[in-house]
Amino acid sequence: MTDPSPESALGQKSFTIAVCGGGIGGLALAIGFLRHDVPFHLYESAHAFAEVGAGISFGPNSLRAMSLIDPKVRQGYGKRATSNAYKEKEAVWFDFLAGMDCGIGKAGEKVATVIAGGTGNSSIHRAHFLDELVALVPYKNVTFGKRVMEVEELEDGVRLHFADGGKAEASAVVGCDGVKSNLRHIVLGKEDETAHPTFTGKYAYRGLIPMEKAVGLLGDDLARNSVMWLGNHAHVLTFPIEKGEIMNVVAFCTKKNGKWENEKWVLPMDREDMERDFQDWGESVKKILGLMEKPDLWALFDYPHSKTYFKGRTCLSGDAAHASTPHQGAGAGMALEDAYVLSSLLGAVQKSSDIESAFRAFDAVRRPRTQKLVTTSRDAGELYELEEEGVEDDADKLRERLSTRYRWIWEHNLEEDLAEAMGMLGGKA
Repeated sequence: MTDPSPESALGQKSFTIAVCGGGIGGLALAIGFLRHDVPFHLYESAHAFAEVGAGISFGPNSLRAMSLIDPKVRQGYGKRATSNAYKEKEAVWFDFLAGMDCGIGKAGEKVATVIAGGTGNSSIHRAHFLDELVALVPYKNVTFGKRVMEVEELEDGVRLHFADGGKAEASAVVGCDGVKSNLRHIVLGKEDETAHPTFTGKYAYRGLIPMEKAVGLLGDDLARNSVMWLGNHAHVLTFPIEKGEIMNVVAFCTKKNGKWENEKWVLPMDREDMERDFQDWGESVKKILGLMEKPDLWALFDYPHSKTYFKGRTCLSGDAAHASTPHQGAGAGMALEDAYVLSSLLGAVQKSSDIESAFRAFDAVRRPRTQKLVTTSRDAGELYELEEEGVEDDADKLRERLSTRYRWIWEHNLEEDLAEAMGMLGGKA
């Protein structure tokens, strides 16, 4: 059985790209291809576009990447995004408070405030952002129910082999298939340890609270603005989504034995387990956890640093390349940055024989930054849970770390990255 393959139209490139994965990263890449007249077809393993999870935050770098991919992406995001309710907190990323009586203070005491200039805490429901991206991609360019199992190298392209027995051909393929990526196995080889995700030793309870209920128990300030509650071996963050109608809650914990034994990574939450995990915490945190509706338990995995993001005509992007923990709110933003750089590079390619050079330039420019995110996000989780060596529960050292650690993410010049990659490719940004 042969499945739809990308086709070139008049005015487009003579080559074609298969995009595997229809999450935020894959759709953003597809939108970039549309803007650069790069013919593509997107293959999604599910039977419809869908995002798992609730709230997601984007920093200043992410919003710039949206505009660079296509201003329509930023416009769509802006229609659905939510920020802190108080004007005086519109630039605040998070207020950091002690969530329990511990070395950094009594429960409820403020420890630090981190400012994210220009955006503050900018958040959206994942499904709603996905809807905005989907609206920009023609359905004729998408096929559902297609999970790639193998990529066969051809003389001038690739042949994709899907789980249902179908096949499709393209000049190259980009794997945007997430933290359980099959394309990563193909690029690195299944025997490579870095091809497989690693449990980070942390798990999280995720849920939502109607804002009226949250305000009733916590008060207006704590409920309607972004707060991170810090404590020993756990931390809790809350921020508004749905234009302030809903409070998004994520409560992180450290797994004592450091192992994840269940084959499933998302489980129904056992409320007694959660209450036991936070039994020594302050009343505000206990109130938040008590109000969570339909919470799930998520194991947090990331990818070890790999030696490359591409092999021949197969390239990895987004979580398939550099899945990270969410502790810096930057994973999805890095996928948007990837989409901008990769779509622009392939937009500058004139013939299929140069695609591999574009992948090589992408790898050289993007891998150091994105792998740094994986490492520093793990570090951030330890910092929030008073576990970082040399800091622990020293409030002054904690404040110092928090005041500077995000700048390299938020203040990065993505257009300079593209110029560097274009120089490697021999083109001009």
